[in-house]
Amino acid sequence: MPRVLVLYHSTYGHIEAMARAEAEGARSVEGTQVDIRRVPELVPEDVARSAGYKLDQEAPIATVAELENYDAIIIGCGTRFGRMASQMANFLDQAGGLWARGALNGKVGSAFTSTATQHGGQEMTLFSMITNMMHFGLVVVGLPYSFTGQMTLDEVAGGTPYGASTITGGKGQRMPSELELEGARFQGRLVAETAARLHGALSADLRRSAPAGETRTWQEPEHVDAESGARGTDLERSDKAQPDVWTEGP
Repeated sequence: MPRVLVLYHSTYGHIEAMARAEAEGARSVEGTQVDIRRVPELVPEDVARSAGYKLDQEAPIATVAELENYDAIIIGCGTRFGRMASQMANFLDQAGGLWARGALNGKVGSAFTSTATQHGGQEMTLFSMITNMMHFGLVVVGLPYSFTGQMTLDEVAGGTPYGASTITGGKGQRMPSELELEGARFQGRLVAETAARLHGALSADLRRSAPAGETRTWQEPEHVDAESGARGTDLERSDKAQPDVWTEGP
């Protein structure tokens, strides 16, 4: 039974709504267990309240340690000047221990986002999250054009092949449309289906770590000219280059 985590940050509730739709889509795959979690808010509470932040969100606060318990992780947050929100970046920056152990290798990853305008950096934001996923070893799933709704010309709508998205309006006045929510459901289902196909198919542990005390270092091999006896590295000679070598040392 695959386990899917929908991990999000939402300032005004737009991404929260998309996260629920992602979870609905994932749960539609039989046997899938889905949890929704949000990352901690970094803005001081008094500032957040005065700015109208939606602070009454039901999803529990996530911890970095629990990420490795899932077979798939769907990450969502709003755009901040063409990149992921600092709250999400801060949370992922704390996952260095998981990265070092390869704890997320081979898991499924996917991203969704929102912007105020149609051209507000949705794809750049999605790629900023996807970049993190690839460093963690996740297998990335997007929102392919088999979800034909993203090709509509009948209405203003989000949706990219790199992940579901919504357009909020300059004052946050627009909540996700049914079409955008349907894109999120499609994506959530595809992630769960992909995780189900991978889940249990390979029993080997994909984590990787170097043996204790071993490091891998580069050393330029020293060359001694047979005629003059001069010494130098491969970089200092042109016509007598030898193959580069790797050496391992303590």
